[in-house]
Amino acid sequence: MVMNGWSCSTKITAPQPPRTFFLKFRSLSNPVGLIAILAFVAFAGAGCQMEVNSTALSGQAEVPRHVILASGDVVKLTFSAAPELNQSQKIRVDGKLSLPLVGEVDAAGKTIGQLQSELIELYKPQLKTPEVTVSLEGSVTTVTVSGAVAKPAKFTFERPTTVFQAIMEAGGPNEYGNLGHVRLHRIVNGVQKSQVFDLHGMLKGEDTKPFYVRDGDVIYVPQSTF
Repeated sequence: MVMNGWSCSTKITAPQPPRTFFLKFRSLSNPVGLIAILAFVAFAGAGCQMEVNSTALSGQAEVPRHVILASGDVVKLTFSAAPELNQSQKIRVDGKLSLPLVGEVDAAGKTIGQLQSELIELYKPQLKTPEVTVSLEGSVTTVTVSGAVAKPAKFTFERPTTVFQAIMEAGGPNEYGNLGHVRLHRIVNGVQKSQVFDLHGMLKGEDTKPFYVRDGDVIYVPQSTF
């Protein structure tokens, strides 16, 4: 899967680190009061952690509609007015889906939103209410992570994965790794292209835009020059 467009520098999204709450108090003569304060701190900390985990899980479940579909991806089709047509189907090697009432449909190379819009048009003559929702259920992507990382190797992912997540799967950068100039190599229409990413913001917890890897991508983390 790929994202539309290439730019000279792109940043990747990471969940914000949980806040740390400090409670300053002087010595208490009443031990019951001390126990109550400690219980409050533990409760507040647990609540904060639960909120952060929930946000992270929600973000992982969301797949951007501008992710481009590829052969091997499993898409889920939901028809609100015709549930008997609901199904999940893997995009074939030829990039097509075989759907009831409309037949063969090209899916590979289109975004989730584009495929959904096309299906709505195709089903208009067939259904009184042609409401179709397309979502990505699964994707198998093999990516090579090389250079100054802890465990350079090929990795296979069965979920949408960002450049930063792929590097973390390789153990993250080693002591010499430079996340400020990560290079992604990708073959597009038979031509190898590359893009540079500055991932330093990820380590600082900055809000950044994700970039998802595609099957066959090669990620290279260079060494620092100093």
